Amino acid sequence: MWAELKDLFATWIAAVEAAIELLIARIAPRRRVRLQESPSGSFTASLAARTKEPALRPVSFHLVQGRIEPRPSSQWLAALRGCQLEISMQSDQVLFRTLDFPKQAAAFLDGMVRTQIDRLTPWPVEEVVYGLSAPEAAPYDRIALTLAATSRAKVKPLMDLASSVGAVSVTGLVAAPEAAVAAPVRLFACQLAGNGKAAIDVPRLLRRLMLGTGLAAAAMVVIASYVGSAMDAQQQELQQQVARRRAALRLNQGASSAEILLAKRKQTSPSTVMALESLSRTLPDTTYVTELRVEGDKMQVVGLSHDAPSLIRLLEQSPQFNRATFFAPTTRSPDEAGERFHIEAHVTPYFGSGS
Repeated sequence: MWAELKDLFATWIAAVEAAIELLIARIAPRRRVRLQESPSGSFTASLAARTKEPALRPVSFHLVQGRIEPRPSSQWLAALRGCQLEISMQSDQVLFRTLDFPKQAAAFLDGMVRTQIDRLTPWPVEEVVYGLSAPEAAPYDRIALTLAATSRAKVKPLMDLASSVGAVSVTGLVAAPEAAVAAPVRLFACQLAGNGKAAIDVPRLLRRLMLGTGLAAAAMVVIASYVGSAMDAQQQELQQQVARRRAALRLNQGASSAEILLAKRKQTSPSTVMALESLSRTLPDTTYVTELRVEGDKMQVVGLSHDAPSLIRLLEQSPQFNRATFFAPTTRSPDEAGERFHIEAHVTPYFGSGS
């Protein structure tokens, strides 16, 4: 399982590296130079595309013990420095094999060929460079493709050449035999990180990025665990404080239940003093009370007044009394200055301001 994860990680890094290289190439395209190898072993350099600079005529040279002979002009040396070098190799230095696989294996061709490279070529996997052509449909629901392979020793002088002229990348191409495919097969492609500031070691950058992300995630887990423990402790302390406050409130409520009962009774029971004070404010000065009885919420008043019927209206207007009525006939005696009245009223528990 570990080996499978390692292969999957390597495949992912390669895919991301290719995407980053494509993005960099689109944002800041570099000069492309083609290097065509002839049957005699010489090389011809030419620009792969037009540039804003004056066109350079193709130039030919040989590799003599790793050195370019004759030495190109300063304009060509400047053009080669920082370029993307494409080297077209001769096919007689490359081994070709025609392969076919089931159509369902199209997404796994590179891995399947790599596991069989020892059988398909005379070189072990660590000493071979190889490339695959684009697959084509074949009979019986299969696909056909061409394998091109050579030893690393054959391509090392070409990589040294690209590095010596200051190229930022080098790609090796080879034209397959006419009986196979017409499009060239890419044997190798690599970035020369030592040439130019734009070359980036993407795999190393991705590994460091993933390592940093993992360390940051581990640190966040530790911090979250510590903060969570602290928050849990604070929550427990708050719950304990709330429980203590509730217990204290329950004790206070039990201790003052008698006071609460008295206050409630005071608010709901009529007050004789308040009734007497309100009665003295309500009755006019020409009225005299000779007898007053208060039993519960019922009050009986006996007295003398010049206008006894008006007393009913005055008592009803007072917030302290309601349902005022005569409980005995009103009488007038010759020896008395007014009418003798007998009024009964209901006393309400009113404690408003009397000022």
